[in-house]
Amino acid sequence: MINEESTRVIAPQHKTLSMTLLMTPDMANFSGHVHGGATLRLLDQVAYACAARYANHYVVTLSVDQVFFRQPLKVGELVTFLAAVNYTGNTSMEIGIRVIAEDIMNKSTRHAMTSYFTMVAVDPQGRPVQVPPLQIETPLERRRHASAALRREFRREIERRNQEIRRMHMPADD
Repeated sequence: MINEESTRVIAPQHKTLSMTLLMTPDMANFSGHVHGGATLRLLDQVAYACAARYANHYVVTLSVDQVFFRQPLKVGELVTFLAAVNYTGNTSMEIGIRVIAEDIMNKSTRHAMTSYFTMVAVDPQGRPVQVPPLQIETPLERRRHASAALRREFRREIERRNQEIRRMHMPADD
């Protein structure tokens, strides 16, 4: 008799995702660059795909942190979104996204943008569900995880301070 426990294969975690798109004229603003809103939409889609594939659940965006528009994206560029699960909590995940723009005519690339999304896995009724713990396997993953833990602390501090501000500025009951 074969022991099922000893023969179970643990599937590798889908911790990263790469998505490449051509920036088209319909994405442009009046200056001919890709509109920031179009870029944010693409970032959210990439974060969703990375997190949902990792968690094997539908996910929703909890927060968007530190979207650094380092350089504008231009119509005609090939843009690659490199996403990674940097950190997992019980039901949430931090997804880091690095955006590389490629001028396909000149064969040059540049780091155009970095952002961090916090995504929450949910069940069909929209209730948070547990995500698998992140398996840290490389020095790069270790560095990303440590940085994400610091960003998580920072987000919690910002939320605490925002709650203080709301309490201070709430109108008094008459």
